[in-house]
Amino acid sequence: MKILHTSDWHLGQSFFTKSRKEEHQGFIDWLLQQVATEQVDAVIIAGDIFDTGTPPSYAREMYNQFVVDMQQLNCVLVVLGGNHDSVSTLNESKQILACLNTFVVASTGIATDEQVFTIPDKLGQPGAILCAVPFIRARDVLQSAAGETGLQKRQALGDAIKQHYQTLYQIAEAKRQNSGLAIPIVATGHLTALGVSQSESVRDIYIGTLDGFAADGFPPADYIALGHIHKPQIVAKSEHIRYCGSPIPLSFDELGTQKQVMLVEFTGAKRTRLTPINIPVFQPMQVLKGDLLAITAALQSFKHKDATELACWLCLEVDSQDYLSDLQQRIQDITQGVNVEVLQLRRSRNQRRQLLSQMQSETLAELTPQDVFEKRLAMEAFDTEDEQETLGQVRQRFSQILSEVAHKGTDV
Repeated sequence: MKILHTSDWHLGQSFFTKSRKEEHQGFIDWLLQQVATEQVDAVIIAGDIFDTGTPPSYAREMYNQFVVDMQQLNCVLVVLGGNHDSVSTLNESKQILACLNTFVVASTGIATDEQVFTIPDKLGQPGAILCAVPFIRARDVLQSAAGETGLQKRQALGDAIKQHYQTLYQIAEAKRQNSGLAIPIVATGHLTALGVSQSESVRDIYIGTLDGFAADGFPPADYIALGHIHKPQIVAKSEHIRYCGSPIPLSFDELGTQKQVMLVEFTGAKRTRLTPINIPVFQPMQVLKGDLLAITAALQSFKHKDATELACWLCLEVDSQDYLSDLQQRIQDITQGVNVEVLQLRRSRNQRRQLLSQMQSETLAELTPQDVFEKRLAMEAFDTEDEQETLGQVRQRFSQILSEVAHKGTDV
């Protein structure tokens, strides 16, 4: 039995106003090739198939076409709901997709035994038993009690999630024993396990109730396919508990991590092989840091790129001792004629720290209200035309408030 584990596709994402449609289509085409080449029996998408609860029509079309293509490859597809997904959106096509070798589990708000089912192999024989756990919403597993403290609520939710896993695993064990077959039990999840490394694009999902789920709460399944964290990693030093990560970088800070999917192979009930498969890059992206001279020098390498190649999407982090009010114009000048697109422009953390340090060494007696306001604005980046327009409006409104306060002061 071969299972391919992927997650966090975020179809329909808008990245600094840029569509990821071509990247996602490139990934899907590549994935279908892997399924065919490796003769994969089942693909598990562990949550966040879409980026929002109301995905654009092209994202839905890509999803539906992928289901059809998977059916033609005689490969089972399992889709789990994530925190970005709408339960109703996933459920609206659930019955139709069930006729196309596709299992959809959008939430835990269904009968428990519907969340445990057998996945067939390519010959139609039972290949694995799946404990299909999507993103768990507190209301689906927990009833809050009046007067509970924040700590008590966190503990109660953690215990409820652990109990949910144990309940499903017991059902799976009973199914395996009753079948008399030597097949593995696989579990899924879409949550934050304690001790994992996150990225900027990951939205905290249990804020105020549960910061992370302890790995010892997972059942003793033969493999646990997790989603939500975009960087591939092993959980609690357990090879069989894995985040495969997102297939494309969903934020610039994910560029240092090789994107991958996990291929899990079983012989009978025994896990025999875990193989990460590296995903190609479908859109060049890069982060450049330094002062304007260093960034200008780094941009020289892009001038020799073929004009037919995709423009590289850039995040520029500018380090300067001074606040540059014309930073956006300077960047436009040095990128003129270069095969790049600057999607994010920000000031370095060092500069922000220096501004904070300087402000801490000054006393309010040394500064006017306008000085304080401008120093605070200097800690932010207003780089696009819309942001510059907003900055002008904010400054104008602040001046009006200062004038009104001063006028009231003279009337006293």
